Amino acid sequence: MSNFFIAYPEILLALVATAVLLLELCRKDAQRSVIHAVSLLGLAGAGILTANQLHSGLMLETFNEMFVSDPMGNLAKMFAYICVAATFVYGQRYAADRGFLHGEYYSLSLFALVGQMIMISSHHLVALYMGLELQALSLYAMAALRRDHVRSIEAAMKYFILGAIASGFMLFGISMIYGATGGALDIQQIAGTIASGKVQNQVLVFGLVFLVAGVAFKLGVVPFHMWVPDVYQGSPTAVTLMISAAPKIAAFIMVVRIFVEGLPSLVVDWSSMFASMAVVSFALGNLSAIRQKNFKRMLAYSGISHMGFVLLGFLATKPSLDEFAWLSGVGAGFYYVIIYAITTLAGFGVILAMSAQGFEADQLDDLKGLNHRNPWLAFLVLIIMFSLAGIPPLVGFLAKFVIIQGLVLAGHNMLAVIAVLFSLIGAFYYLRVVKLMYFDKPETDSKIEFSLSHHWVLSLNVLFLLALGFMPWLASGLLNMAFNTVLKSLGQ
Repeated sequence: MSNFFIAYPEILLALVATAVLLLELCRKDAQRSVIHAVSLLGLAGAGILTANQLHSGLMLETFNEMFVSDPMGNLAKMFAYICVAATFVYGQRYAADRGFLHGEYYSLSLFALVGQMIMISSHHLVALYMGLELQALSLYAMAALRRDHVRSIEAAMKYFILGAIASGFMLFGISMIYGATGGALDIQQIAGTIASGKVQNQVLVFGLVFLVAGVAFKLGVVPFHMWVPDVYQGSPTAVTLMISAAPKIAAFIMVVRIFVEGLPSLVVDWSSMFASMAVVSFALGNLSAIRQKNFKRMLAYSGISHMGFVLLGFLATKPSLDEFAWLSGVGAGFYYVIIYAITTLAGFGVILAMSAQGFEADQLDDLKGLNHRNPWLAFLVLIIMFSLAGIPPLVGFLAKFVIIQGLVLAGHNMLAVIAVLFSLIGAFYYLRVVKLMYFDKPETDSKIEFSLSHHWVLSLNVLFLLALGFMPWLASGLLNMAFNTVLKSLGQ
């Protein structure tokens, strides 16, 4: 308990989330910006605290080794802060126009972030499950913030029901792991017990299957993807962005904690399941995205295929060859999920920029002739689509390349070929967006207006992607940072 200070970022954000609720009691409509500013300041404060821990490069534990601060987790938290802060800026006008820019919007977002931070830092299955549920319950409520909107209520109900089932899978899997290992819940203790061979193998394998199912739901990969397109489309776009970016980073670290740290002895079993889910996620995600006319649903199916790439990171190298080579495959997946989160942040930021009161701007036809209405916004969308498609020299290409390169080095040539083929198929629907913007006539000549802060943050968001693509040293720096944090945290 002497290292209590390593949980200061979580404590700070929990206090800020509570303070925001109290501010809501005495807030007037004219003081709406106060809560917005307090929330952003809270994120900045947590970022400073986490940056100090990241800079130290130390691995510290507290709460009886249930909570860990390590470089990998701290880097993931930093990008989670960035995603949530950008979401607040992008969604401010949208939420105000639709009547849910209240304290609960900010408070639920911050509590969801606290849950993600607990997931990232947990070294104990019970603590991890608590963080997972804190995030999930907050996001369920956020999906239903528009209580007068039937589609939002429907999306929230689907999200809640399917999420509850997935949480049940997860909890049942944890209980079976607990029984198979003789009462172990600490991740390192589980790994040691399994390595010693003093386990009930049949119960252990059943527990593994249920854990994989629960994790697959949180990542949104096939066959546990059913909630993704409906929730993305039905939720308010500001909430969709909250669901689609930072939670993916937290879910990835959760996979690392459970499977790479806790169940490395079962790598053959869970990696084969990951491979199967990745392939069917490529197929269903890309082929379904081609048929979509709704921009948010297209990005949802696109996200399913991208999470398939993330899973391939865990297959990128063989652990039998070299431990550090295997962990570099995890680092490649970490890099991929960071790039995906930043890119999808910009994609939904564009939808929010085009939205207006009474107009959602979530149909692909709404992008027709965008170059005539706002050339700069069309250019930003062009960069986003090219990066998602993996067109060189943009950063999305490098993210895909490091995954595919790892697969080839590990001898998974067929998986590498499948990944490349479905990436080519996926390029069709991304390029279709570019065609709509630059070659189709606009359905309206009205100008697209959004706040100056939104304009600057969105521009910086996309220009960062552009810089990563055209400045190899910058992209390599981020890639090396992802690799090094994984190696420092896991290569003990």
